[in-house]
Amino acid sequence: SLSAAGCTFEEDGDPNQCEYSQGEDDDFSWELVRSYMMPHLMADLPHGSYLMVNSSQHAPGQKAHLLFQALSENDTHCLQFSYFMYSRDGHSPGTLSAYVRVTGGPVGSAVWNASGSHGRQWHQAELAVSLFWPSEYQVLFEAVVSSERRGYLGLDDILLLNYPCSKAPHFSRLGDVEVNAGQNATFQCVAAGKAAEAERFLMQRQSGEVVPAASVKHISHRRFLATFQLDEVSKEEQDLYRCVTQSSRGSGVSNFAELIVKEPPTPIAPPQLLRAGSTYLIIQLNTNSIIGDGPIVRKEIEYRMTSGPWSEVHAVNMQTYKLWHLDPDTEYEISVLLTRPGEGGTGKPGPPLISRTKCAEPMRAPKGLAFSEIQSRQLTLQWEPLGYNLTRCHTYTVSLCYRYFVGTGHNQTFRECVKMERNANRYTIKNLLPYKNIHVKLILSNPEGRKEGKEVVFQTDEDVPGGIASESLTFTPLEDMIFLKWEEPVEPNGLITQYEISYQSIESSDPAVNVPGPRRTVSKLRNETYHVFSNLHPGTTYLFSVRARTGKGFGQTALTEITTNISAPTFDYGDMPSPLSESESTITVLLRPAQGRGAPISTYQVIVEEDRPKKLKRELGGQECFPVPLTFDDAMSRGSVHYFGAELPASSLTEAKPFTVGDNQTYSGYWNPPLEPKKAYLIYFQAMSNLKGETRLNCVRIARKAACKESKRPLEVSQHSEEMGLILGICAGGLIVLIILLGAIIIVIRKGKPVNMTKATINYRHEKTHMMSAIDRSFTDQSTLQEDERLGLSFMDTHNYSNRGDQRSSVVNESSSLLGGSPRRQCGRKGSPYHTGQLHPAVRVADLLQHINQMKTAEGYGFKQEYESFFEGWDASKKKDKTKGRQEHIST
Repeated sequence: SLSAAGCTFEEDGDPNQCEYSQGEDDDFSWELVRSYMMPHLMADLPHGSYLMVNSSQHAPGQKAHLLFQALSENDTHCLQFSYFMYSRDGHSPGTLSAYVRVTGGPVGSAVWNASGSHGRQWHQAELAVSLFWPSEYQVLFEAVVSSERRGYLGLDDILLLNYPCSKAPHFSRLGDVEVNAGQNATFQCVAAGKAAEAERFLMQRQSGEVVPAASVKHISHRRFLATFQLDEVSKEEQDLYRCVTQSSRGSGVSNFAELIVKEPPTPIAPPQLLRAGSTYLIIQLNTNSIIGDGPIVRKEIEYRMTSGPWSEVHAVNMQTYKLWHLDPDTEYEISVLLTRPGEGGTGKPGPPLISRTKCAEPMRAPKGLAFSEIQSRQLTLQWEPLGYNLTRCHTYTVSLCYRYFVGTGHNQTFRECVKMERNANRYTIKNLLPYKNIHVKLILSNPEGRKEGKEVVFQTDEDVPGGIASESLTFTPLEDMIFLKWEEPVEPNGLITQYEISYQSIESSDPAVNVPGPRRTVSKLRNETYHVFSNLHPGTTYLFSVRARTGKGFGQTALTEITTNISAPTFDYGDMPSPLSESESTITVLLRPAQGRGAPISTYQVIVEEDRPKKLKRELGGQECFPVPLTFDDAMSRGSVHYFGAELPASSLTEAKPFTVGDNQTYSGYWNPPLEPKKAYLIYFQAMSNLKGETRLNCVRIARKAACKESKRPLEVSQHSEEMGLILGICAGGLIVLIILLGAIIIVIRKGKPVNMTKATINYRHEKTHMMSAIDRSFTDQSTLQEDERLGLSFMDTHNYSNRGDQRSSVVNESSSLLGGSPRRQCGRKGSPYHTGQLHPAVRVADLLQHINQMKTAEGYGFKQEYESFFEGWDASKKKDKTKGRQEHIST
């Protein structure tokens, strides 16, 4: 090219040397001005030929482009141009800019610009563009109208010089820069020339962005180094960049260099699992397909727990790799890392392989099994929390197994295993039996094995015992007592401490028994499973309740009803009067109703028994009654000494009534024949109770009828002897009364009670009555000493307890007409021998003669013998206990 090729816009200039064109995408065109052709040129414009923009003729911001010819130089060159910017009032006419566009590329950013009013003169600027063949570039001048719209912009003498610029530096060639994505990219631009102090160093991106210089370093007075840095570049920032210096004198422009951003490689597919163990994983890298840029210079494996914060990287030089020392049953994420050259060349981890190691056998069974609460029927247990280091597997089960014996013989065992909920270290075993040894153990198991803990024994607490089985209650009822036996509860639920038995009368056949009666309670020790209940009422049903007790209280009650046996009736003949009347063939007695014991009286019977001298007399309390009915005819045919003279219904004897034995009447099929005068008879009164097939009898002797005998000798009693007997009888009676009064006073003093004279008088009369009865029996019945002693007891009982109304049964009360005051029948003979020297007992004066006659007919018992027998009976009664309410009865 020419040394000074370009456009001077002179009329005589070579058009071949000046190639320019107006822009097509601007708002208006530059105006060519030749001052010699415009005589009326405004004074503000300079003379000559040039291109001009009048700002006042255009709107603010409107643009006018001028394109200089395309240049492709082989050597250093400089593009020089002159510009004019003036406004009379000093306002800026606009902005003048220069762009260097690489052919085929975008315009980019302005490499030079000027604005404001620079005076009414031309200014020169240079562009040092470091682009060489085969590259081609084109300079574009742009005028932009200011907002003031004042003044003019001019452009002239655009010249291409083939030597370096003196006002702008020239850049050395700028090379391409390659970095990995995410790294910092650095461009270093070396320029030669004189740099002005106001020089600005920029890096322009082909797309138009501008980056200021990070640093400018002067290498020498004509060379300097400008450094530009792009931080953490990405693939989107890959582009062409150039270095630019700017000043009002001109600009230096370097060639475009490419910023190459490489993407670090990443595998497309995850690694493959070849084998898994409890502490290792064997994998294949699988790196045949990648995303990103190569080449691959290093392969690594990165792994971590999916739930852990840490990760590790292992370098790998083979396609397979084995990861060691892993935790059992743990999920791991395993990725492959690939690295290309350059800093930051390691790509992102590839898709992860998520794999889990196998479980390992548990280390041991859970420890610390203990109770937190023990009750009678449930047991709350706890144990140490289970950690992963113990289970060595996240999939595990803890089973609580327990067993205990059931049944009395421990021949059956209840077993159960309960699977615990995850992370549970506490459990309550329910529905247990009280006071049982519970054998408990914990079992830890996972897919690879199991560990059993040692069995621990716990004992449940006591509870109230179970009920005693009603069928275990056995009993033996008697008349006034019951023997009850029971068994321990089937479910004692602890240690039995005692048994409590309550009983109450609820029903009785005896109207004298109050029902329901009071409830009574008996306590027994744990080893006493029986009891004898005494002082019960006969013929009475009792409700018994039996329950056991432990330390927790009483259990359920077993109930049973037991009825005592009925007892023989009782008689009240303690003060039985003498026979009401007597004849040779009859005797009238007073029948008193008996009292039923447990059952009402069903029938009464009057039994007549012949009193034979040689017959063994019946003992009181030991005598037998008459269970077998026997009529008079049957007795005669069998040779029996007794017969039933009458049978009376209970309803006929609601109160005491007289009855004549031997009245020749028939009572309920039993004939009551007249008595034989020459025989002695014993009269018995028998009562019978019957209930539910059970029969009880009791009988009492209520009278004795003496036989009437003929006298073998004439009566040889003178009036003198009768008088002597009368005197002796009076003396003896007085002596007996004195002795009785002294005995009564002594007894009262012993009891510590004052003497009540009225009571003593009454007792005396009773004592006299019984004494006379005893005396009468002494001379009318040749009885044994035992019978006399019993009469003494009867006397003493009456003396000591006459006001207590005690009942006496089976007391044989022999009555005579003399002592009872009843009329005495006279036998057909007169007199019987009177034996001198025999003393008769004291009697009333009015009865003395009659008593003497009776002694004669009764074979002459003397006074002395009767007194001795009487006092012997009295002494014997003192030696015996004064038994209240003696009852002597016969049960069949």
